[in-house]
Amino acid sequence: MPKIYSDEFKRDAVAMVAAGSSQRQVCRDLGISKTALQTWIRDDRFRSHGMTPTTDLDERREMTAALRRIREMENEVLRRAAAYLSQAHLPAPKMIYPLVREMAAADAPVRVPVAVACRVLGFSEQAYYKWLRRPVSAREVEETHLIEVLRELHEDNPEGGYRVLSDDLAERGYQLSERRVWRLCRVAGIRSTITARKRRYRTAGPPVHDDLVNREFTAHGPNQLWLTDITEHRTAQGKLYCCAVKDVYSNRIVGYSIDSRMKARIAVNALEMAIAHRGIPEGVIVHSDRGSQFRSRKFVKALHTYNLIGSMGRVGACGDNAAMESFFSLLQKNVLDRHLWATRAELRLAIVQWIEGVYHRKRRQRRLGKLTPVEFETIMMEAVALAA
Repeated sequence: MPKIYSDEFKRDAVAMVAAGSSQRQVCRDLGISKTALQTWIRDDRFRSHGMTPTTDLDERREMTAALRRIREMENEVLRRAAAYLSQAHLPAPKMIYPLVREMAAADAPVRVPVAVACRVLGFSEQAYYKWLRRPVSAREVEETHLIEVLRELHEDNPEGGYRVLSDDLAERGYQLSERRVWRLCRVAGIRSTITARKRRYRTAGPPVHDDLVNREFTAHGPNQLWLTDITEHRTAQGKLYCCAVKDVYSNRIVGYSIDSRMKARIAVNALEMAIAHRGIPEGVIVHSDRGSQFRSRKFVKALHTYNLIGSMGRVGACGDNAAMESFFSLLQKNVLDRHLWATRAELRLAIVQWIEGVYHRKRRQRRLGKLTPVEFETIMMEAVALAA
């Protein structure tokens, strides 16, 4: 029976190649074939341009030729934009809109559709057409200038709020109301560095399952007991959340989902990846804490749909899910706290590469007889097959 991979797993594999990893390295880290990876990369290119992947050879050739034409147009857009931006003097991003109109004109030497130009230059078609109906106004130019002045004043005195900035503007001869200064600061994300936020304390809701584990983190075979939890980490773009599912038998992470929002969907996606990767097992005990994601109707429904058994620890008792906490501690030390992360995408790939390439295939564990999770499962499965 061919192995089933989740869509999120395929996207992560393609993203690792796009980030600079070689296909051979990605195949070795993730345990997949080179043919499968190349198929996922090809299908991702088709999807990114609005094409539906197909197995028909003629249609695939046509889509490949279309991708080649699109790539030529994209290169033309980048070349023209580089020359245009060095001469334009309008506020961004509207400074580039006239170039899009020029390239999309019917009499252009190399006509580039608006959709292609907008995608390459990083803004939406709706924004372009809105500008086309009403180009840059004098007020927008003025407010762009005022925001730059506010940024300059805020750098000199980062502790000051919008009222202080309003007074500083008045000293420079600008006549603005405090309300307008507040609005411009809000639009530009300018705020005092000593602004304090009120903390909100939440209490965990009632459990939807009994505790079937009672801190006995042992299993006599695969797919008997899974543990799951969610961790978070900050990047320059904001927080990134990772939900993982761990098989207690081999300590292998059988499913995970990484997202910028901690909703019930992230727990369901991780569970569905585990189910797909483990061959749709039934009767597995899935143990978690009392987080709202694991008490949600979506997660409980997924457990019932796949004939899994829910289990839940107590409030504020980290020991009730200690084996999962130990994995996240390793992730924290080996990946999250190594340095500051600029983007969510950068941290996401680092997490996936560490789980699949290091934790699963290189990190030996004393509990497993100094074997890696992959080695342990391989040896134990072979032993079971020989005994049968």
